[in-house]
Amino acid sequence: MVQVTVGLLHPGAMGAAVGAQLVAAGQRCVWVPDGRGEATRRRADEAGLVALGSFEELAACEVVLSICPPAAALDVARQVERTGFTGCYVDANAISPSHSRDIEDLLTGATVVDGGIVGPPPRGTNSTRLYLSGPSEAVARVHALFAATAIAPVAMDGPVGAASALKLAFASYNKVSTVLAAQAHALAHQYGVDGELRELAQAVLPGTPLATPERLASAGQRAWRWAPEMREIGDACRAADLPADLLDAAEALLGHWRRYKDDPDVTVDQLLEALSRPPE
Repeated sequence: MVQVTVGLLHPGAMGAAVGAQLVAAGQRCVWVPDGRGEATRRRADEAGLVALGSFEELAACEVVLSICPPAAALDVARQVERTGFTGCYVDANAISPSHSRDIEDLLTGATVVDGGIVGPPPRGTNSTRLYLSGPSEAVARVHALFAATAIAPVAMDGPVGAASALKLAFASYNKVSTVLAAQAHALAHQYGVDGELRELAQAVLPGTPLATPERLASAGQRAWRWAPEMREIGDACRAADLPADLLDAAEALLGHWRRYKDDPDVTVDQLLEALSRPPE
C-alpha cells in the first residue's frame, strides 16, 4: 500500500475520529494547529495526527479533507485555495449542493470531490458512511483511502453536489424528527403530561426520538452545528422550489440551545426548559 498524506481540516469530534481511522489504515494524516483550542489539540494527538507548522504546508498534501461546521466550509476552502493546493480536495461538510459547487469553482487548481458523512463519529463498525460524488477518478481514489477503515465509502454516479444533496435530504428527516420530539416533550411537560407522552410513544412509536427523549441531550450539545445545517437544508429546498418553513423553524428551535455547546453535562430537563425562554 502506498501511503497518502491527508490534510485534515479540522479535528473536531467527527474530524478527529475520521483522521484516527485513516491513521489506523496506514495513511499519514496532518493538521494545522494555528488558531485551534486545547481540546482540538488533544483530539488531534489522540488520533495520531501530525501537526504542520503553517497552513501553507497543506499545499504539499495529496488530499485535503474538510470536516468543519457548515458555516465555515467556504472560508476553509478559501484558505486552502490561497496555499496553491493542486491535489484532491474532499469537502465532507453538511452544505447545500450550490455551496459544494461554489467550492468546486473556487478551487480551480485542485480536483474537488463532494462528500457526505452519514452516521456517528466512526469507531469499530461500518455504521458511518461517506458518500462521494464528482470526477470518477478522484472519487475512486478517495474511496480507496477509506476502504480499510470503519467508514463505509459509497461512490455515487453524480457530479459535485450529489453527495451533499443526499446528506441534506437524510438530515432533513433525521434531525428535524429529533427537533419535533423536543417540541412535543416540551409541550407535554408544560401541561404536566410528559410521563404519559413517553409511555404512549414507547408503545406506539418505539425506537423513535419521541420514545427516547434521553437522546435529546446529545442533540442539545450539537445544536450549535445543527442550526447552520438546517439553514443549508432550507437554502437547498428554496433552490429546488420546495417549502423551507419547517427547516427555518427547526433552526429557530435549535437556537435556544446555543449556550449548551459541547456541554457533556446538559440534561434533557434543561433543554426543554430552555425552549420556553428567548434564545440567547
